[in-house]
Amino acid sequence: MPAHDCLVVGNGGREHALAWRLARSPGVQTVWVAPGNGGTATEPRVRNLPLSDVRALAEFAAHKQIGLTVVGPEAPLAAGIVDIFRARGLPIFGPTQAAARLESSKAFSKDFMVRHGIPTALSRTFDNADEAHAFVDDRGAPIVIKADGLASGKGVVVAETVAEAHDAINRMMVESRYGDAGAAILIEEKLEGEEASFIVMVDGRNVLALATSQDHKRLLDGDRGPNTGGMGAYSPAPVVTPEVHRRILREVIAPTVAGMAAEGTPYTGFLYAGLMIDAEGRPKTIEFNCRLGDPETQPILARLKTDLLTLLRAGVDGRLDKVEAEWDRRHALCVVMAAEGYPDAPKAGARIEGLPAVTRYGEDAVDSMVFHAGTRRDDGVVTVTGGRVLGVTGLGDSLKMAHATAYEAVRRIQFDGMQFRSDIGHQALPASVLAASTQAASTQASSTQAASTLATGGPR
Repeated sequence: MPAHDCLVVGNGGREHALAWRLARSPGVQTVWVAPGNGGTATEPRVRNLPLSDVRALAEFAAHKQIGLTVVGPEAPLAAGIVDIFRARGLPIFGPTQAAARLESSKAFSKDFMVRHGIPTALSRTFDNADEAHAFVDDRGAPIVIKADGLASGKGVVVAETVAEAHDAINRMMVESRYGDAGAAILIEEKLEGEEASFIVMVDGRNVLALATSQDHKRLLDGDRGPNTGGMGAYSPAPVVTPEVHRRILREVIAPTVAGMAAEGTPYTGFLYAGLMIDAEGRPKTIEFNCRLGDPETQPILARLKTDLLTLLRAGVDGRLDKVEAEWDRRHALCVVMAAEGYPDAPKAGARIEGLPAVTRYGEDAVDSMVFHAGTRRDDGVVTVTGGRVLGVTGLGDSLKMAHATAYEAVRRIQFDGMQFRSDIGHQALPASVLAASTQAASTQASSTQAASTLATGGPR
């Protein structure tokens, strides 16, 4: 089969990882990333495309005869990009606008789970702030407050006190901190256990499970601070034992796929189940995402040995039952380096130093890689554009080795105001490993502050 161009929609670390993996496929000539970032700008066989409008992307795909398009972020899916591409006969992997409601509306998703007996937290939906406040006063804390719509992974507050819950309601519903996404909210019970990310590919009927992973949503070490889009992830996740894996497929994934088909919205694309696994190994669904997770994609694709294009084509053609995914036996761990002020008010403009001079992405024995997210490149200079900046990913024969590889790469990178957690993988790593990582992170932060002071004549 002759090589074709592919299109990846998005500009984050997930999209860089997708483009990197697709560019290694013998069936791919060029990977276009729309709009891309400072890392995809120099990736071999990858080109940035300064487009974001979904209809303009469909026009480009038709003109260039793009062999396959894969959508990274949630916003284009909610805007109906898959419907638009399919109407023009353009191959694309992702859910329709109707199916994407599993993510774009938490109220729809929760109602769907209840209808189909999918285990999840008890909750109520509110479109009136006074009624939401009264409910919190009645139920108490801890309690979880969620914006109904899309909020880039930041519209969830795990309130440990009633005051925190009231503040979250006000920010979402009264101050409209997340725009229309917070016009309605869900208030639900706080689940106990260990979180895991379970991502599968779906072709409307068949399911192919990807490698398991675990995300770290909170900004600070020890799972403290505000929720973010994700500060790091690792794969595989030990909490998903073979028995738990079977239970998730049987109790969460299978009824979701069957339920969507039964309701007239067959699901095609990546389906992400954010889960809480209790001490007895029972999964409950925290949320659904209609895409690959970010940063989970980075360690998952770092471990994928099967040609990604083959899997995506099988997904588009309804043949996922005919393919298998092979995984690197090594562990992978990704550390997100974020901008100053993230997640509430990230600051752009800082110059990034210490990035690898020559990428090693094409090597078979690669053990580390830096996936770009919030960056741009001008005349060889890479700067921060805000939010999550880099996803530094390491591989190793054990999680401890992957952790060491990733943080060794992190220590070579510097930019003003950078933030990162030093305890990615803490659920599965010994305390001694985390203590050494914390000390190294503290030293790096001090060095960065000192360098900034010398450069500017004073602290910033």
